[in-house]
Amino acid sequence: MMKKISRFIPVILIFIFILTGGHKTLAQGIAPQDMEKFHTMEDSMLVTADSMYEAFIPDTHLFYSERLVKQLVRTLKMPNSYLYTFDKLKEKINMIAPDDNTFRIFNWEVIMSNTMKHYVGAIQMPQEHLKLYPLFDYTEQMGKGVEDSILTHGKWFGALYYRIVPVEFQGRKLYTLFGLNTNGPISNKKVLDPLYVDAQGIVFGAPIFGVASENYKNQRVNRFVLEYKKGVQVTMNWDPERKMIVFDKLVSQVNDPHRKYTYVPSGQYDGLRWSDDTWNYVRDLIPVKVLKDGEQPLEETK
Repeated sequence: MMKKISRFIPVILIFIFILTGGHKTLAQGIAPQDMEKFHTMEDSMLVTADSMYEAFIPDTHLFYSERLVKQLVRTLKMPNSYLYTFDKLKEKINMIAPDDNTFRIFNWEVIMSNTMKHYVGAIQMPQEHLKLYPLFDYTEQMGKGVEDSILTHGKWFGALYYRIVPVEFQGRKLYTLFGLNTNGPISNKKVLDPLYVDAQGIVFGAPIFGVASENYKNQRVNRFVLEYKKGVQVTMNWDPERKMIVFDKLVSQVNDPHRKYTYVPSGQYDGLRWSDDTWNYVRDLIPVKVLKDGEQPLEETK
């Protein structure tokens, strides 16, 4: 196990963790001479990203990921880098920020083999001089504690993020991150991971879900996870009309709730609605009518 972990440590060490004492606001903009440098450095990162994804030998993917980390950190060290949008690079890697623009996440996956992936991430804060939090993919070490753990010091449930929904929780701003982890050999996971920033840095996980823990009696989960069978499509996203999170209701194909790798969508949907500092569970958002014997379904009107 230690050998497997150690091969990923260089990726994290390459990220430079800079915590400045005072908060400096961004200057008016990027200087014209710096903008040209940004473009050049971004083009170099595009070449590296292509190699990271397309190199024929999987063992070299991690090497190119490490190179990409070095190039990214070097670029972000330039003044006012937070203002640079990386329009071309975001077509190769995930870049996402909340609507209030209080941070942005750089995020990608490294395909190590047909059954193994590794996630890389970093969170940049909006300052003139670089303040960057590297993220260490701690997924394999979490075991059955995925839903119950609170992670600090860069530890992170690795995933590719695709949406961020901010909420107010106990007087502080908290961000619900929507992510996808496909590292399992026989199952995938979609996750809602709470994130907030305190004096110690980035914290992942908080008891904001109205869902009981399977491992600890009378406790809520700190992270909401949908685990399901490899190869099936599962929806979990924000519904702006309902103003809630909507996701597929899952059922076991073999009627065994403990075998999550057998879970598939049932055709119904559940959801989570925010109120009273909690994502409250809402069942059966779209009721399914059970037809009586001989009863015909209504034809859809056009």
